[in-house]
Amino acid sequence: MAGRYISESDRYRQLASEGQKPHTLLIACCDSRAAPEIIFNSSPGELFVVRNVANMIPPYEPDGNYHATSAAVEYAIQVLEVDNVVVMGHGRCGGIQAALSPNFDPLSDGDFIGKWMGLLKPAAEQIQNSSLLTAAERQRALERVSIRNSINNLRDFPFVKEREASGGVHIHGAWFDISTGELWVMDADTGDFIRPPLNP
Repeated sequence: MAGRYISESDRYRQLASEGQKPHTLLIACCDSRAAPEIIFNSSPGELFVVRNVANMIPPYEPDGNYHATSAAVEYAIQVLEVDNVVVMGHGRCGGIQAALSPNFDPLSDGDFIGKWMGLLKPAAEQIQNSSLLTAAERQRALERVSIRNSINNLRDFPFVKEREASGGVHIHGAWFDISTGELWVMDADTGDFIRPPLNP
């Protein structure tokens, strides 16, 4: 941190005095191999990053429970007024692997991961039952379906729906291939993931 802080000390001082105004909310996985700031080569203050297991956005549920990801979405949209929301999944995701494993043993009595990944249970069961796909194909399929599922959940948040309808925020999906370092983007119309051409 010392090296980067020294090279960008003016930027950090400006952020400290003026506050943050990131242009993008980025929902990413906790996986240490898929760090958003490195993938997007971003500067301090550009991204408001939320990381959780398997980069998921839960359904809109204004109940008495704790909702860390929903709270971050609310803050980014309502207070920071970000221009973009990106839901970024990645290859070889452990959370997705757990969702596809019907015999996955809970890691603790709380089974926090199991309950969290239960958000994908209907899609996971459909993909699990496809004998036409290999294990790797099932994994990649659910990684991408999960991104679309999170975007659908995000659009159920009333304040997100309102901002998107007015053109105040744009929602995107992305998938990062750890093995190749490639970032695939989701086509807004078809939901397909495409690899953009590299700039010459």
